[in-house]
Amino acid sequence: MCGIVGYIGNREIKSLLLEGLKELEYRGYDSAGIAIMQKDDIRYFKAVGKLKNLAEKTKDFKTEGFGVGIGHTRWATHGKPTELNAHPHLGEFSYVVHNGIIENYQELKKELIESGVNFVSQTDTEVIVHLFEKNLKNSKDPMEAFEKTIETLKGAYAILLITKSAPDTIFFARKGSPLIIGTNDKGEIFFASSDAPLISNATEVIYLEDGEYGYANKEGIKLFANKEEKEPVKVPLTTDKQYAQKGGFRFFMEKEIYEQSEVVGDTILGRASNGKIYFEELKEEIIEGINEIKICACGTSYHAGLTSAYLFERMAKIRCSVEIASEFRYKEPLLTKDTLFVVISQSGETADTLEALRMAKKAGLKTLAICNVDNSSIVRLADYTILTRAGIEKGVASTKAFATQVMVLWMLVLYFSQIRKTLSDETIANELKAIRRIPKVVKVKDKLHEKIKRLSKRYLHGHGFFYIGRDIFFPLALEGALKLKEISYLHAEGYPAGEMKHGPIALADSELFTIALMPKTVHYDKIKSNVEELSARDATILAISPVEFELADDFIKTEYFDHPMIEFFEMMVITQLLAMEIAIRLGNDVDMPRNLAKSVTVE
Repeated sequence: MCGIVGYIGNREIKSLLLEGLKELEYRGYDSAGIAIMQKDDIRYFKAVGKLKNLAEKTKDFKTEGFGVGIGHTRWATHGKPTELNAHPHLGEFSYVVHNGIIENYQELKKELIESGVNFVSQTDTEVIVHLFEKNLKNSKDPMEAFEKTIETLKGAYAILLITKSAPDTIFFARKGSPLIIGTNDKGEIFFASSDAPLISNATEVIYLEDGEYGYANKEGIKLFANKEEKEPVKVPLTTDKQYAQKGGFRFFMEKEIYEQSEVVGDTILGRASNGKIYFEELKEEIIEGINEIKICACGTSYHAGLTSAYLFERMAKIRCSVEIASEFRYKEPLLTKDTLFVVISQSGETADTLEALRMAKKAGLKTLAICNVDNSSIVRLADYTILTRAGIEKGVASTKAFATQVMVLWMLVLYFSQIRKTLSDETIANELKAIRRIPKVVKVKDKLHEKIKRLSKRYLHGHGFFYIGRDIFFPLALEGALKLKEISYLHAEGYPAGEMKHGPIALADSELFTIALMPKTVHYDKIKSNVEELSARDATILAISPVEFELADDFIKTEYFDHPMIEFFEMMVITQLLAMEIAIRLGNDVDMPRNLAKSVTVE
């Protein structure tokens, strides 16, 4: 997740911007940059890698007196993590930093190129500054040009822009990506994408709402929405930096569960539109001559792969197998060149998955990486890469990484279905309709979270948990059980519901907790029968379903949706919250569970 800072005032600007960016390091980044304007002179600096590289580049540069500055830490979503792709992006006389994704950047870029604009980066962000300057040539009023620019943009953004045409001003806009303005009694104005950089500098803050935009200078702040001026609402700023980094949540894991709505939306942006799926990272020949897909991954990523296997065979009509990377390495696998080898990794450094990828490359297979970290080892090695856009995930137990992996795989299934013509246009349109509903579906509702908090106190003992489901809900059962194991240290297993009577049901008694995933859209009567068998053996049942289940000891009612993947994502959030609330009641460190590491870089 990218980070933004900005400043208007008389302090030494470079140091203040670097300090602010350092407070945003927890969000993750692969490059950084700053731009500072004093009078009509703009100086900018960019560096790949950690902030120390940017600090080294700027060590001989200092400011005196009044000026404005903007800074950015970039998490790559369009284009590799290079200096050219780092922010700020520049036009002829303006600079911009941006968080989010401009969904219509390709068509805007094409229009700008046709009008004579030269682009130097691969990013979506660069269109903003060129579009602003084009609009300014027509209007001569910087605010009018900025307003026209953001009206043209589709997607999500938090934007700061400086320009020589208004040398004491920062223009700002927010839609779907956080942006905060801070003030103090010295007349200084600060900008940031989270509270942390503002603490110890600002005393009051304005939390911008979606659709708000405006400008700030030494005279103050002008705020607008729908072309109408608004009075900014200032509130006191917290003084707890750790609290600010967590966004007010108790744990990073909790924050990341709540962030899923945003990051899933980011994952979709620019990839699902006009009745089709687009992956600018891929070429259609990726699937030419391919008769099988083999997915290789570990842990949570393995569960995402298992989910997609149902979809690849059902919709794209192509054989799909899923391998645990640590076992794949030693089975002497038969690898044929008509196989597309797909690896999934949050970090891109998972040792077993990386070695499996090397084996596939050595055998001459086409390879595709689905990963959250650009320029990681797996990304550099694979022939093709799709980035999941989850941003950094500090909680060891993966949540938003899983959500974005499943979303990418679902869209990849549809992309291959388009090429292979295995689905009708109407079916693809219905799938896209479902995809666009997911960000809202995974948004955590206060009433639901409160219910799960109350329920969790009843699940702190017993001799184990069974998570059961059928079809795509079997991998979700595996993932739900893994989440509980990782952070609560209670024994939990995921099973296909139909397998219970083939042995596991021997464990059923009142101290066995069964978490039953009972979607209405997928084999409801079958799984209902399986749960009834467990209930007859006195197992304690927590049913998660849109349909009231009379034999359940506890029941979490989901909304009734007409698409299995919508039910999947809704139940995913419930299992994540349940695991977290149980672990919190047990007094565990939810973010740093014992014996575990975020990235498994050894065998």
